[in-house]
Order: sequence, then structure tokens, then C-alpha cells
Amino acid sequence: MSGIVAAYGPFDPRLGRRMLERLAHRGPDGEGSRQVGDAWLGHRRLAVVDPEGGGQPLANDAGDVWLVGDGEIYNHRRLRADLGEQHFRTGSDHEAALRLFDRDGLEGAQRLWGTFAFAVAGEDGRFAAIRDTLGVAPLYWARRDGTVLFASELKAFDEDWRPEVEPFPTGQAWTPRDGLCEWSSSLSGPTALMRSRASDEDPPLWVFDAIRDSVVRAVETALRADVPVGAFLSGGLDSSVICAVAANAVRARGGTFHTFAAGLSDSPDLLAARRVADHIGSHHHERVYTAEEAIELVPDVIWMLESFDPMLIHSAVPNHLVATLARDDVKAVLIGEGADELFAGYSHYAEIETGEALREELLETIRGLHNLGLQRVDRVTSANGIEARIPFLDLDVVDLALALPPDWKLTREDRAEKWLLRRAFEGWLPDDLLWRGKQQFGQGTGMKDVLSDHFGRTVTEEELEQERDAVDPPLRTREELAYYRIFREHLRGIEPDHTIGRFVEA
Repeated sequence: MSGIVAAYGPFDPRLGRRMLERLAHRGPDGEGSRQVGDAWLGHRRLAVVDPEGGGQPLANDAGDVWLVGDGEIYNHRRLRADLGEQHFRTGSDHEAALRLFDRDGLEGAQRLWGTFAFAVAGEDGRFAAIRDTLGVAPLYWARRDGTVLFASELKAFDEDWRPEVEPFPTGQAWTPRDGLCEWSSSLSGPTALMRSRASDEDPPLWVFDAIRDSVVRAVETALRADVPVGAFLSGGLDSSVICAVAANAVRARGGTFHTFAAGLSDSPDLLAARRVADHIGSHHHERVYTAEEAIELVPDVIWMLESFDPMLIHSAVPNHLVATLARDDVKAVLIGEGADELFAGYSHYAEIETGEALREELLETIRGLHNLGLQRVDRVTSANGIEARIPFLDLDVVDLALALPPDWKLTREDRAEKWLLRRAFEGWLPDDLLWRGKQQFGQGTGMKDVLSDHFGRTVTEEELEQERDAVDPPLRTREELAYYRIFREHLRGIEPDHTIGRFVEA
């Protein structure tokens, strides 16, 4: 992921340059900025597509429309063919978004397929900021005295702007003329064909084929890059499936796929990852760390994560350590995020008894991904100068998964959690790994107990009672208060009530 800053209205470029400096970790490969009419655009670049010629801001032929973007436009090759390759000046995927906006305005965004956030401005006063359907690419904004300001992370904003900062809505665009408007279709519902089947029927075999084929295509798409691509491998179902597919695709091209894992010595995830790597034949890298190392990293992780939620921190610490390992060998990584939300993998889903109730819970979870799991993925990879790619959140996979009858996803005595996904990939992994029970990443790596015990001891029950209501909803545990104090120190001025996502359970 790269870093963007954009402003519309009266604006001091010195503020923009300060903001870009705070995003330097997101873009170690270049920096650029430009005043365009009533707008200012700034960019910090992580070069993944067209490393030599794709610097930003990008301009059209006339030099009067410019764009800065973060993330990936996965269908840019098809768009180039439709728009005319002769009109393109670079190999950058974001140039397709620029050309569409220049020709069709905001309506052109409906043809984009990918995970992105961008701002585009014209000398004629046109301006738009846009974020992808699921919010995989981060974007925040603040409005004051006729100026609208955008950035990829909370920490980019000057302290006096931070009380106004909010997450930019997913699947939305903003223009000076129309304000906020929805540009992407909402998450789909079950198709008529799927609804025609009884909920207690086993799915037809083609359903498993469709799930597998969609995931395989999404992984193959995510492997496209002009730089080396690897994957985080936790040993759980989701990352193991992604790695098995990727290793097979890379081997077919005559290459060897790189996988990366981190954990405490002999932690369950680390042991499982070794077995998966051996089975798929990947070049496997490990980072074994101590409890003391993990504890010492927490303040830095809270700063990069921009959250004080305990569950996020439990997983962000090992994620950060595996990212520091991966950055020496690859520039982009595949990550298994999203499968739990699409196929009902979390333990609390097992308590839901009806398909309709499960569907509503899944949709609510997916809508909240952008400032929970996806925020963790984005921040820890961006802080280490690598790009995260998430095949399970490819929109084709999302559409298919949400079109399946939710009753098929219910956990029953004869159906483990995510059984649809497990069945679809039978034969790709050893059965004991394919049907291994779900563990939260912070639990499998050993982080949950280590961090909860240590930071819980730094706060008393009396202090928790006194400070519990500092945020809404209230702080839940002594551990969470300890993290909140660190967050408040590192991100002064941020109003957490409307910017920070938090899991229901600590």
C-alpha cells in the first residue's frame, strides 16, 4: 500500500508536506505532490506495479487532470484495452482510474475492480475522493472552514485537525458538487437459484467447484506484480489454502513460493505453518521471538496500528514481526483475511441458530472490517514497506460467498465452522490441517496470554473504574486501559469514539 494526502479548498502546502512525511513508511520508493486548481494532491509511493514509470501524481495527456492513489486496480489491463492502450503513458494500474475519470467522471468508477482509495482533481475545478466497496484501502477525512482534507492514516493529520477526523465511508465518493454519494453496489444477497434449494440439503458438487475456482482465480490475480510476492502463513485454514494455491501456481511457472511465519517457540501456529510449508513445498521463513520482545514492541505497534483494541493488538504484534521478516525477500504478500467473515469461521457464529440471523451477523461484520481486521493488515504491512493482497476479499469471491444460502454456513454437529471452504479444498492439504479447529491469530501465536497477563498487571481495578468511561463504549479490561493510555500518548487529539473500531469481545 502507498500513502495519499489530498485537500480541496484553501490549503497550505506546508501542511501537506508535513502529512506526507508522517506517511513515509507507507511509501519508501518515492514522493510527489501538486497543486491542481482548487485541490492539492500528495503521494508516498510503494512501487509494486511499473516500479520505474508509475510515480505519482499521475497526469492525463493535457496535464490538467491529476490523480493520487493507494491500493490496486485489478482489472486495469482490460480497461486499458477498452480505453485504448495508445492513450496510456505509464504501466501504473491507477492510470486506468485517471483515464476513466477524465472521460466519464465519477460514473467511470463503477467499472473499477479492486481495492483502492484515490483522489483526482482537474484544473477546471473537478475533484473526487473515492474508496473501495469493502474499505480494504484506508482513507480518513476531516472538514473545516471550507477545506476538506484526506489522508491514508490518522497519524498523518496535524494535532489541531485530529478532533475532526473520521473514517471515510466505504463504497462512497465525495465531490464538491454532490457531497457524499454511493458509487458501488451494496453487498449482494442470495440468488434465486440458491434460494430454490432447501436449507437442509447438501450443496450440489458444483458449489464446491465454484468456491474453489473463485479462490484460485483470486489468488492468481493477486500474484500479478512486477515485484516478488510471498504470503503470511499462520498454519490456520485460511492462510494455508491461500499458500497452497499460490505455491501451486508459482511452481507451474517454474518458481518457488516464499512463505513467512512468526510465533513464540513451539506455538501451535508456528508448528502448523511448518507442516503446511513442507506439504506445499514453499521456501519457508520463520521468526521465533520471546515474550519479552513482544511486550517491548507493543507501544510501537499501537502507534502503527492506530488502535487500542486488545484483539487487534494480540494479532498485530506477531503480524508486525512476520512483516519485518518478509520485507527482506518480497514486496507484496498474500494474506488470508476475510474467509471467517464470508464462511462463518468465528466461534461466536456457532451460537447462531438460523440462517437469516447468521447472514445479518456476517454482513455487519463485513461492513466493519475496514477499521478492524483490514486496518491491522494495512498498518503492519505498510509500516514495513510491503503491500498486502487479500484474495478472499476479491469481489468475485465475496459475491459468490454472499450468494450462498446462509443455512449452509451454520455450524452443526456434522458441519465444522467454514465447512464449505474446507470441503472445497479437500485434497489440497492433509486432512488434520484442513480440518484443524479455528484459533484466533493472537491465540495461536501465544500472544494473547503473554500480553494480557503483562499489561493487565500495569493497571489496578480502581484505575479502571475511574477511567472506564473515557471512551464510548467504555473500556472493558485493565489490559485495554493500558493500551488506551499508550494510544492517547502517541495519537494526541484523535477522538476514538468515531474513528476506532473495537471488537465486541476483548
